[in-house]
Amino acid sequence: MVDRRMDSNNLAKRLGKRIAQRRKSLGWTQEDLAERVGVDAETISRFERGAHLPSLPTLERLAAALRAEIGELLSKAGSIGKADDDAVLGAWMDGLSDEDRGFVLTVARECCDHLRLKAGKSCAKKSR
Repeated sequence: MVDRRMDSNNLAKRLGKRIAQRRKSLGWTQEDLAERVGVDAETISRFERGAHLPSLPTLERLAAALRAEIGELLSKAGSIGKADDDAVLGAWMDGLSDEDRGFVLTVARECCDHLRLKAGKSCAKKSR
């Protein structure tokens, strides 16, 4: 028979590790994530240490705040590693007006075009 307590502990530790990885790759503190999820920083600390599993509604809020799929946080396969670049950029742009978001995207596109040209690669501009 499978030891359910062991399975739960393994799940809690794996989930906690992935939450911490994603949070750090977004450049957030535990307090930053706690504020976005609506819990206190100690709760985030317990999750990340694997000392406590979040409820399903809290897990859903965690995934949304971290810009990740719940399955990605729970998966046994590999590590989530660095957050997707679009999730990081999206987190940086949280709270910006539409005009400011457009400005950020324009500057990012221009930087990428410049670096492609510098590297001697073909520069194909994509429209937003």
